[in-house]
Amino acid sequence: MPRCPSCGRGGFKDHHAVAMHMSQPKSGCNTWVNNLVHLQESLALPSSAGRPRRDATPDATVPMDIDQEFPPPDSLADSYAEPDNPNPSTWNHSQCNGFYSEQFEGAAQSYGHGDTFMDKFNRDEFSDARKSNLYYPFACRNEWELALWLLRSGLSMKAIDAFLSLPIVKLLSLSFSTARDLRGRAELLPSGPRWRSTEIKLSHPTKHPVLLYWRDALECIAWIFNHPSFRDQLDLIPERLYTSDAKLCRVYTEWMTGDEAWHMQSQLPEGATLIGTILSSDKTNITNICGGRVAHPLLISLANIKMSTRLKLSSRSFMLTALLPVPKFVHKNKRMRGVLGDRLIHQCLDIVLDPVKKAAQFGFGDPFRHEPRTAATTLAQLSVVKSKVDPADLQAFFREAQRFRLNGVSDPFWRNFPLSCPSIFITPELLHYIHKESWDHDVQWCLNIVGESEVDFRFSVLQPTAGSRHFKGGISKLNQVTGRVHRDVQRYLIGIIACAAPSEVTAAIRALMDFRYRVQAYRISDDDIHLISAALSEFHANKDTIIEHGGRLGKGKKVINNWHIPKLELMQGIAPSIKRVGVTIQWTADTTEHAHVSEIKTPAGSTNNNNYDPQICRYLDRAEKCRAFELATSLHEQEDQTALSDSGRSEDDWSDLSDDEDNDNDNAAQPFGPSNLARPSTNYFTISARLSAKQAGTIPSPLRSFVVGSTAVNLSYAPSLRRISVDEAAQRFGLPDLRPALADFLQREAQFGAGFVHPIGGQRRGSRYSNLPFTELQVWYKVRLQNKPIHGNSDVSPAQTLFCTPPSSGAWALGHYDAAIFNVDARSEWPESGLEGHIVGQFRLVMRPLGKTGEKWPWTDRFIAYVQRFDIRAEDVTQLPILKRAKRASGERLGDVVPLSQVRAFAHLIPCFGATADTRLTAYNSFEHSTEFYLNKYFDKNTYFALT
Repeated sequence: MPRCPSCGRGGFKDHHAVAMHMSQPKSGCNTWVNNLVHLQESLALPSSAGRPRRDATPDATVPMDIDQEFPPPDSLADSYAEPDNPNPSTWNHSQCNGFYSEQFEGAAQSYGHGDTFMDKFNRDEFSDARKSNLYYPFACRNEWELALWLLRSGLSMKAIDAFLSLPIVKLLSLSFSTARDLRGRAELLPSGPRWRSTEIKLSHPTKHPVLLYWRDALECIAWIFNHPSFRDQLDLIPERLYTSDAKLCRVYTEWMTGDEAWHMQSQLPEGATLIGTILSSDKTNITNICGGRVAHPLLISLANIKMSTRLKLSSRSFMLTALLPVPKFVHKNKRMRGVLGDRLIHQCLDIVLDPVKKAAQFGFGDPFRHEPRTAATTLAQLSVVKSKVDPADLQAFFREAQRFRLNGVSDPFWRNFPLSCPSIFITPELLHYIHKESWDHDVQWCLNIVGESEVDFRFSVLQPTAGSRHFKGGISKLNQVTGRVHRDVQRYLIGIIACAAPSEVTAAIRALMDFRYRVQAYRISDDDIHLISAALSEFHANKDTIIEHGGRLGKGKKVINNWHIPKLELMQGIAPSIKRVGVTIQWTADTTEHAHVSEIKTPAGSTNNNNYDPQICRYLDRAEKCRAFELATSLHEQEDQTALSDSGRSEDDWSDLSDDEDNDNDNAAQPFGPSNLARPSTNYFTISARLSAKQAGTIPSPLRSFVVGSTAVNLSYAPSLRRISVDEAAQRFGLPDLRPALADFLQREAQFGAGFVHPIGGQRRGSRYSNLPFTELQVWYKVRLQNKPIHGNSDVSPAQTLFCTPPSSGAWALGHYDAAIFNVDARSEWPESGLEGHIVGQFRLVMRPLGKTGEKWPWTDRFIAYVQRFDIRAEDVTQLPILKRAKRASGERLGDVVPLSQVRAFAHLIPCFGATADTRLTAYNSFEHSTEFYLNKYFDKNTYFALT
């Protein structure tokens, strides 16, 4: 009778029963295979005293030939040497982000000098020709720039031929006269990793031969690692971050701050550098009119690249390393065709990742979480299945594998990948785990419980916000919903269902929303992880009420009386994953999903719509050569200019260099770095600093851009109303107490000084007959606010436009007035203090008093605003603050004039609709006809973290 090899227990019916016993979470035997595998790996790894040598490097000089079949690449060559630059630092306080850092001792040491990006460029086949002509095979720089424009233009070869045949172009005496000749010269440019093709032999027939187009993954990793764009963007040493030197609370950010990077580094020889590889794969339609043609790209990047750079679409940190085949299997069973497809993917990944495996080996749904499916457990279960059924017997093998909840792949590609375990390297992914789940489930529960028409109406009457999508037709009938739409709906969902859904349902949805927002932070501490887990636990405590109220429905509107939702189960692994591999936001698929456009769809658009894969590979190879050549020639030009300027500098000149000059020289190469590839948001902090540095009198005053704390304020140079009397402004904007409010404001200024933080409220002392030292105003209809992100990967958040527009004859018959958060206590800072020392108010008038021409007085350099205040009270179910319009004893809305410098952030408000929304509301009057609102902390992550 079979016995358990761990505990020795016997009496099992067969080996399948033994495997089931060993896989039980509460069984101590479930770690036996895992320990055995780790022991074998430890025995296989040589000691640090006798460092391993690597095998020969695969030949990377073979020209690209997509019809040629390549054998699997050979082993890698290199050898260890004694480190030149040991790094013994283990504990220091990081001044850049305020955390205490403990670094792994002896990691990422230098072993001499390797080849840089420019070294490889200068050793190219035609490097001798480029000594006299840097732009060879093109005649000169001008010709290269024209060639580059034509190659990137998207013009067809016929159109390029027509352009080159123009008489005026022939006068240029170009070295190429046809599109074919132009592309031929582009093929002579220095190359990156070469494309290869391999025909895959399968045991089951397909309609067409199966070809894999791929590049050596290790060459791709080296190409990314050596690229100048990432020279200062790589984290190479594992570290542990703490909030204090007592090391009581960990902080997790990049991959290198997680436990897994530290653990993996400890398994490597001393001085070795740990390189994390990111693989992303997803099928995508090549075009919309190609008869259902699909591509399956495999993208590769480095986890060492800082996420602030890696997550930028324009940084090109992800590289296409393979086009996985998408064949049509000849098998009558649809499910078996899927199993064959899964097996083929693993077979292809084995080929593509074989060099990386060798490099790694030799160097270079329930309210609780279930046991992770580790590599050891899966391999042990596969061993049992293989012992009973031949993998070639497809259906029998699949049935046996299903008993262990396996998908029928007999040889997973990671089986011989050192230090890899699918329960760790398959990281949580926000686009599908979080945002897609919210649309597929949370939103549908709300539609079923509250009603589609009610939810749609509430969305449609929200006051539009500049820069944000307005769902004027509701959300229930949306088609082709993208991840952007998922996020937009999440912003408003809690405030929309408030009071309409039962409180327990609202609490459950709100708990999931809190979970969703918290896991998107770029910095997460141990305390934050506790809050993340608590939010998920709160959902599970209230989730059954969703079924009770008919929220979970299936086909035919039948109630689904279970919680078998894989994405909910996957959420249980997010908190542990943060500790192991860093914050979840860095693994989002947004970047790779967008990369499908540049890596697949755009190249496919230049093909003849036949045999896509090889043409896509040629297009990408050509584009990559052009980018690398453009970068290399630019760097060469820069070096030549630097050498020329240095040759005329005397020794005394060098001795007088200041730190500022050094910094300027260091930044000279930045135009070729990733920060310049993106199209950043307008930075009003930078604009304000630049204007403030100007000499007084050289620019108009007051400055239209200024900074207060973590908020930048911007007004257009020209006011919307250049001159308007105080009384006329009061009438146009519906502010009968504008004159007394201005009088009270000036009285407080005279009493307390210009730096006084004005309250909004209090007894009105001025009257409509009060005398003012001015009679006219300048008025602005728009204000732009910009904040620095609390959690983010950029220096500033996108600016938000706030409207303060008077009633008009069009749709905005009642005016368009947005709300904001204002500081009313000098001791409180935004966002650190939250709402303490702050109030929420509605902009009603943004102005600048106009004095007599040529006369100096206190208000020549400041802007003021008339603001109407809301009173705030807490609300337990939605946990959104409830705002009520403050009123005076007379029943008028309570407002006051304050300096514009007291504004801190945009405030998005959702009317309190009650159980049923008033059908008379529209998007243009809901703000003015409502008296109570929810302060929507879910509008953006900055507001969420400030108010939570």
